[in-house]
Amino acid sequence: MEIQNQLKALADKINKLKNKIETEESTKHAFVLPFINILGYDSFNPTEVVPEFTADLGMKKGEKVDYAIFQNNTPILIIECKNWKESLDNHNSQLFRYFHTTKTRFALLTNGIQYRFYTDLEQTNKMDEKPFLEFDITKIKDNEVHEILKFHKSNFDVNKIVNNASALKYTKEIKKCIAEELVNPRYDFTKLFANKVYSGRLTEKVMDEFTVLVHKAFNQTISEKVNDRLNSALNKEAEKQELDSIEVVEEESKVVTTEEELEGFRIVIAILRRKLDISRIVHRDTQSYFGILLDDNNRKPLCRLHLNASTKYLGIIGEDKNETREIIQSVDDIYQFEEQLLKTLGLYID
Repeated sequence: MEIQNQLKALADKINKLKNKIETEESTKHAFVLPFINILGYDSFNPTEVVPEFTADLGMKKGEKVDYAIFQNNTPILIIECKNWKESLDNHNSQLFRYFHTTKTRFALLTNGIQYRFYTDLEQTNKMDEKPFLEFDITKIKDNEVHEILKFHKSNFDVNKIVNNASALKYTKEIKKCIAEELVNPRYDFTKLFANKVYSGRLTEKVMDEFTVLVHKAFNQTISEKVNDRLNSALNKEAEKQELDSIEVVEEESKVVTTEEELEGFRIVIAILRRKLDISRIVHRDTQSYFGILLDDNNRKPLCRLHLNASTKYLGIIGEDKNETREIIQSVDDIYQFEEQLLKTLGLYID
């Protein structure tokens, strides 16, 4: 995913430069404007990105927010920036005032590292006290990249973001509550489980004991879940390696690569070379089929050719890595499946 690579590059830049950045203005130019550019907006185009956007409130004139992003002459996101060294905890009241005076549904408070996105879920045109999306760009997670992508110029849809914002906000709050309970279970939380497993009277002494037990049980459960996932992943990897070794043995015996298979390989290259360096497209012939792989990796199949029987097939690889066979009359018919082949390539690269 291209935006994921761009965000990682910005994170690397921040880690290298932050100790040399002293002012809020430098933070804006070095950290925030590149983030705006990643979202697809041209920071040099005053119809898209307006610096020092006026957000007057009543009799109080001259109030300005650091940036406003526009689409169709309407502000869609206002951005208030702080020095990267500053905590954001005491600055949302300023953004709260700006939000009320504009037509935007979204506001961003950032110090170039921490990003907090707000909207008006609780009361129309009144910014919520808590953000619905919050992340540290230097520690960004895949699910956060997915949410950031919704603010990209090419994807921006007010209704979709607002509809999803409620789930994001409350999921974040629930996860926070769970994390707190895991560290220090509250009385009511402990009592919930004690009532399910203990038939006696819940005295203070019993509750003290169960507080420790609940804490221990929850952390053990999480550890076991993590270990199960790891073991499952390791077992699958071992199975794949075993299958790969079996396939290599098969390839070494009774395999004859035909000119027709090589011609099909060249057609696949002709289709994919617009998106990929041809040196990364490799063929590997077996007794069962003629495989075409990305980076000579069995776990990255691009397609398979079945040309040695009376009925010829092109094997298309789907998202689940399963093969769908399409009948072809000759290798020239492979050109008809350009879209499907490019889609398969997209499973491995953006």
